[in-house]
Amino acid sequence: MSETKTDRKYTTDHEWALSEDGSILIGITSFAVDQLGDITLVDIDVGEGDTVAAGAAFGTIESVKTLSDLFAPMSGTVIKINPALEEEPETINDDCWGSGWMIAIKPDDEGALEKLLDADAYDKHLADSDH
Repeated sequence: MSETKTDRKYTTDHEWALSEDGSILIGITSFAVDQLGDITLVDIDVGEGDTVAAGAAFGTIESVKTLSDLFAPMSGTVIKINPALEEEPETINDDCWGSGWMIAIKPDDEGALEKLLDADAYDKHLADSDH
């Protein structure tokens, strides 16, 4: 079974969200990385200052197996994009929980993070899902 960190929240689409210094870092889970395989391209379709809507795609991730959309776990304003992913998308394979983060947003709703799945609920979702 894939690792699940207890310091962040999750979506059923396998994104994680971590509160850090007043913003929310967003990335994908180790389960998603395992499913994707070797990541070859990350295309972030938003820029700093753009807004994202909860559940809407903010980019795509491509691997040797597939192309998948990346979904915003909450609505907010993009304040930072991980520049390393443009040249080194494999960073996500190496460290999806840390240096492989994708975007940081300032959420519209300060309570939005608490509406996402905690680690136990995400693990249950993985166990109950037919992947």
